[in-house]
Amino acid sequence: MKLATLRRGGSTVAVRVDSDTSATVIDGVADLSALLADPSWSTIAENAAGETVDLADADYAPVVPHPGKIVCVGLNYANHIKEMGRELPEFPTLFAKFREALTGPYDDVVVPSYAASELDWEGELAFVVGKPAYQVAEADAEAYIAGYSVMNDYTMRDYQYRTLQWDQGKTFEKTSGFGPFLTTTDSYTFGGSLTTTLDGETMQSTTTDDLVFTPAKLVEYISHIVTLQPGDVVVTGTPGGVGHARKPGRYIQDGQTVEVTIDGLGTVRNKTVVR
Repeated sequence: MKLATLRRGGSTVAVRVDSDTSATVIDGVADLSALLADPSWSTIAENAAGETVDLADADYAPVVPHPGKIVCVGLNYANHIKEMGRELPEFPTLFAKFREALTGPYDDVVVPSYAASELDWEGELAFVVGKPAYQVAEADAEAYIAGYSVMNDYTMRDYQYRTLQWDQGKTFEKTSGFGPFLTTTDSYTFGGSLTTTLDGETMQSTTTDDLVFTPAKLVEYISHIVTLQPGDVVVTGTPGGVGHARKPGRYIQDGQTVEVTIDGLGTVRNKTVVR
């Protein structure tokens, strides 16, 4: 099953995506954050019988627009760790992104000119929590994941490396395209390819099974620190091929489009506007 949050008439609606061209409104539910707050969210979505929506001109909002937490994982693909000159880690590197950083999967990403000198691409697999998870074992973790989505994680490298803490380069306002769908675990097979392009040129191409810490391992690790709540988002890290690791470094310029595609999950496409 695929789900999405659409902007309509100055508000939003949650929908079940039935085909490439149509979706069904889940009546009484404003977005997927609200849907996931109900323990029966999957049944509600499956049984939805609201208005049929034509997706040809749909305006997609961030797929889960109001997560209580966004937990990001740094240095989690083996090939990216190696290109950055580091050893494979024993434990995940965690940092936070704020929900204000999220934007729609096809929105323009507007970057302040003062933060655009070392603007980098990071295509990422994200997963969304489906029920409260505290001290969950890896073997049981999949039952706590609602589904998967795509994150286009613009990164301001100059801000990121001003200090030892990365958050300031990772959470600029409305710079993380998120969506277009939440694909539930029963409809997605982990391990497909992740590809990031810049104006059509391939920059990253890796299968998601290159992750050092899988989604299940991350649920186990994070849930032994804090309770993961329904609608929380975990962004699992980016593979090798980032611009900052190139010699010389290569960065996103004004007007360029970053596109992130993950097999089975869809594509996020954001045009960069520097102002």
